[in-house]
Amino acid sequence: MTRLRLIPALLGATVLAACSGDGIQSIAGPTSGAYIKFYNFGLNAPGVNFYANDKKVTAISSTTGVESTNGTAYGAVGNGGLYSSLAPGQYAFSGRIAAATDNGLQVAKLSTTLADGKYYSLYTAGFYDANAKTMDSFVLEDAFPTDVDLTKTIVRFVNASPNSNPMTLYIKNPATGDSGAVGSNVAYKSGSAFIAGPGGVYDLTVRYPGSNTAVIVRTAVSLSNGHIYTISARGDMTVTSTTATNRPQLDNTANR
Repeated sequence: MTRLRLIPALLGATVLAACSGDGIQSIAGPTSGAYIKFYNFGLNAPGVNFYANDKKVTAISSTTGVESTNGTAYGAVGNGGLYSSLAPGQYAFSGRIAAATDNGLQVAKLSTTLADGKYYSLYTAGFYDANAKTMDSFVLEDAFPTDVDLTKTIVRFVNASPNSNPMTLYIKNPATGDSGAVGSNVAYKSGSAFIAGPGGVYDLTVRYPGSNTAVIVRTAVSLSNGHIYTISARGDMTVTSTTATNRPQLDNTANR
């Protein structure tokens, strides 16, 4: 089998963002500052809106134009997967219930400092405690390559599954047989470096250290040249159902 040569890398991408009149972050035009993306991967979590300090930065519109009470659902990424632009500085981030019942109740919180010109991803994660109404959260810097090769695709692997062992993501092009690893033994709440390789349609497999057994599989994932992706593992590793919402899954979100 031909081995896929993957090249470790670093970042710099441009996202368009501004603040709308209703106080909700929206994508409109270029700004300077820091950029952050929000994932709701807390198992069994309610839909949430994300806040930076007391400012709402994600929300869902309804067909009537009124804000939906659905929020960012479990397994979804806020603002349609786009980055929100914020002034550099220290923030108390929170995920707050979007539904009418317990509306605005904080169920996840995390404090971190955002640096000018840098990109970040914030995840709610862990098992949502329906009694305490809490869940985990963590943030990663999206350290993209400084020079993006438009003839390559760039990928990283993030482990957001709370009861997993450290995992390695393997990608294989079934048409050519080319394959390679993304990251190595990536623990919960952490991510690999971004790496570059040829674009294509890939089958994704996650394995534990020293094992050839696939613990999560996703097939026919398109990774295009000139684009940057985060592939995240989420779900409860004890669930064996192939249809359960909380089963182990791989999410593919474009960073650029």
